[in-house]
Amino acid sequence: MNSYRVIIIGSGFGGQCAAMKLKKLGIEDFVILERRPFMGGTWCQNTYPGAAVDVQSPLYSIAAEPYPWSQMFAEQAELQQYTNHVIDKNGLRQKTRTSTNVESTHWDEGKQQWVVHTSQGEFSGQFLINASGPLSTPMTPNFPGRDSFKGKSFHTNNWDWDYDYRNKRVAIIGSGASAAQAIPAMVNDVAELHVFQRTPHWVLPRPDRKFSKFEQTLLGIKPLYKLLRSLIYWQLETRVVGFKYSQKLLNVFAQKKAERFIKQQITAPALQAALTPDYTIGCKRIILSSTLYPALDQSHVQVHTKEDGIAAITDTGITTTQGQQLDVDLIVYATGYQATDGVISYPVTGRNGQTIAQVWEEFPRAYLGTALPGFPNLFIMTGPNTGIGHTSAIFIIEAQLEYIAKAIQSVMKTDSKSIEVTEEAEADYTGMIHSEMDRTVWKAGGCTSWYQSKSGHVIAMFPGFSFTYRRLAKTFKPGHHSLVQDAPRVNPAGADSLA
Repeated sequence: MNSYRVIIIGSGFGGQCAAMKLKKLGIEDFVILERRPFMGGTWCQNTYPGAAVDVQSPLYSIAAEPYPWSQMFAEQAELQQYTNHVIDKNGLRQKTRTSTNVESTHWDEGKQQWVVHTSQGEFSGQFLINASGPLSTPMTPNFPGRDSFKGKSFHTNNWDWDYDYRNKRVAIIGSGASAAQAIPAMVNDVAELHVFQRTPHWVLPRPDRKFSKFEQTLLGIKPLYKLLRSLIYWQLETRVVGFKYSQKLLNVFAQKKAERFIKQQITAPALQAALTPDYTIGCKRIILSSTLYPALDQSHVQVHTKEDGIAAITDTGITTTQGQQLDVDLIVYATGYQATDGVISYPVTGRNGQTIAQVWEEFPRAYLGTALPGFPNLFIMTGPNTGIGHTSAIFIIEAQLEYIAKAIQSVMKTDSKSIEVTEEAEADYTGMIHSEMDRTVWKAGGCTSWYQSKSGHVIAMFPGFSFTYRRLAKTFKPGHHSLVQDAPRVNPAGADSLA
């Protein structure tokens, strides 16, 4: 068995930031497990046409790793370059086992360590950091007849670039962020495009721009880079006022603008109506795009609303609920991810044989979205209620690592074996989160979104300012945790023997 002080699962930005934090703490005894044959996570996996970030690149980057971005909103290829730059600069490739799929993991109470079962054998570690990410397990609806289709089909997360979609009849299922980027990138190359939209999204113009060579040089100067990050951060942070505290401000400064944008870019009243949401802006993810509406308003494009949805998939295409048979060559599933109830895709078993799936049966929950009672030394990056709808997810990742670092240090400094958040602390924190959530547009905006779990609780988002979360994460509270200093004796035949 391969044994380490820390095991990190996932090599995207969460895993990279975790590894960099461990190195800063002087901990070199760690390994990164990556299920894919390559490192990098989201921006190395998602290569679909038009893929790009929807947060300004100078902010959507690791604080300690500034970069001379070529444009305000980086496209996938540049994000992949940046990812590999971070990996190589920090020597993380040598710390990673690729093509190593985690199948399950359990806590060994007697040894006070985690045992991780993978496709490449077993690994053990005192600490376990799950950084697999909420946008890593694609979700493909099981439409009747889905497997009977004889054409080409794939999810945007697994784009097949060997397939040439030019001059083909294409159906895109979904209308969220991935679809909104793929549609404009593909529309002028296909013969027909059918877009199946269950619910429209509010769309605002994308304030993108290319950086000149001089501006890129300025981005290489750390104080200037830091200043630009701060300006962008505080500008974005003001959005929380609307999302949580003032629906009137949200209506005046966002929804009215979005309503005008539809009328400016869409000429046909019927299409305007089909693309206008019936919920408050912000309840679902806001799409930033200056090219989506013109792409949809073309003669060879047909938008199918929920009244004309998918009844079945046939061997030649799609039968709509209106009885229309659409023969297509390619079906693209832009249908999102298992980002709430399925945030961890493999079984995790803690003390007394209890699994995370059992704990989360009602709805996913965690202290600071990071730690769970009954699961010592386990930390979940971008866990429940750590999503942020207005700023950089990397900011939250870095905040989480402030808490994780202090938890690990408290174990090492006291010569303990493990640390575990108390049930009371987790319950109080979760109660506070969902009490605050009731005031937000994500809960009260009149929509159903992937932000919510099957229970109806909003699980994806943090209900407040990102600096509030960072303050909570940095203020480590020993009284909210219990330490184990000696490995307890465990009956080999007892509930904790899971070997």
